[in-house]
Amino acid sequence: MSQLRHLQMLTRYRAWADRLLYQSLAAMPEAALTRAQPIVFGSILRTLNHAHCMDLVWKAHLEGVPHGFTTRNPEDCPAFAELRAAQAATNDWYIRLAETLDAHALDETIHFTFIGGGQGSMRRGDIVLHVVNHATYHRGHVAMMMYGMSTPPPTTDLPVFLREEG
Repeated sequence: MSQLRHLQMLTRYRAWADRLLYQSLAAMPEAALTRAQPIVFGSILRTLNHAHCMDLVWKAHLEGVPHGFTTRNPEDCPAFAELRAAQAATNDWYIRLAETLDAHALDETIHFTFIGGGQGSMRRGDIVLHVVNHATYHRGHVAMMMYGMSTPPPTTDLPVFLREEG
């Protein structure tokens, strides 16, 4: 499978896994989602917000426009329903991006400034891979917090997605 096809599959996987996670979290009371947790972002909702905000940062880098973020953990955090809808729309954007890339665009180097300062550069395809991987990392954090509240998270493993996608 080509790198491009992998990225297309991985962006669909990410959207599927997020959809399952948000569906499970929707059954929990808002107080559980905002309860203080011993994690860098402070709660389930703020962890989800961090992942979404960083998706927006990388989207802006890919588009070559300013993102406007000054921190990886913004004080403003939308309500769960608003964040759920925003994440779904952002996931759809990444799916569309992966479907429209060609080999040349995939290898294009994107230059950017890190939120914490300093210059960086990555290939466009590596940015998309990072976005998918970053979300998986933080879904793991959310799953840990859900287990701590005796609420098992959904199974979002890649082999399950591949089986269901056919």
